[in-house]
Amino acid sequence: MPRYFLEVAYKGTSYSGFQTQENALTVQTEIENAFSTLQRADVIMTGSSRTDAGVHALQNFFHFDFAESIHPQFVYKINAILPSAIVVKSLREVEADAHCRFDAVYRRYQYYLYNTKDPFLEDRAWFYPYPLNKELLQKAAAVLLEVEDFTSFSKRNTQVKTFLCQLTESQWEEEQGCLIYRVKGNRFLRGMVRALVSTMLQVGREKITLGEFEDIIAAKDCTRASFVAPPHGLFLVEVGFLPFKTQ
Repeated sequence: MPRYFLEVAYKGTSYSGFQTQENALTVQTEIENAFSTLQRADVIMTGSSRTDAGVHALQNFFHFDFAESIHPQFVYKINAILPSAIVVKSLREVEADAHCRFDAVYRRYQYYLYNTKDPFLEDRAWFYPYPLNKELLQKAAAVLLEVEDFTSFSKRNTQVKTFLCQLTESQWEEEQGCLIYRVKGNRFLRGMVRALVSTMLQVGREKITLGEFEDIIAAKDCTRASFVAPPHGLFLVEVGFLPFKTQ
């Protein structure tokens, strides 16, 4: 049966996350409903990267199997059905064993903060009007490139077999009035990016030292980290694959 990769982007403000949940409105629910309306057939989609309630994505993926013909104007038609907060960017047929979650080789996130009141950023960045030592922030970000075990930055009750991750990018940058944390890794744990941001900001505000930040990492105890960064400042920017094996 043919398998397809569906590339999507969305503003997560109104959704209870990416993946289908009972009695909750999610991105997956909206897309599967739109697919059913357009194709007059139901599919169950598999997501690449789960995002929490309120988190946005510039790029995310589903895959699904579908034996019938795909509408020749599929992307245009399904976008006409979907709400304005969700867009389908592309659809491509891939090999039958391609998996949008397990075949992803990296994911890139960005977290946005701003320190001057701006009504145009309030649902897409965290208003954080506190002085920050940006040199310390950058040093904290650099420390993470040497870390393998991110247990301290994972929410409790997460169903994962390992807390090991490899980051290949971790840095703070300023751009268009925002302070942005950019991070790229082979995998991420539940709540991890927001916890990294929250805890590094404690270093930047000189509430904790760089050494104490390293102690939090070494403790492998999520009660030592901060998880206060709100979801609306977080964007999944890119999901990277090796070259697609298209049919």
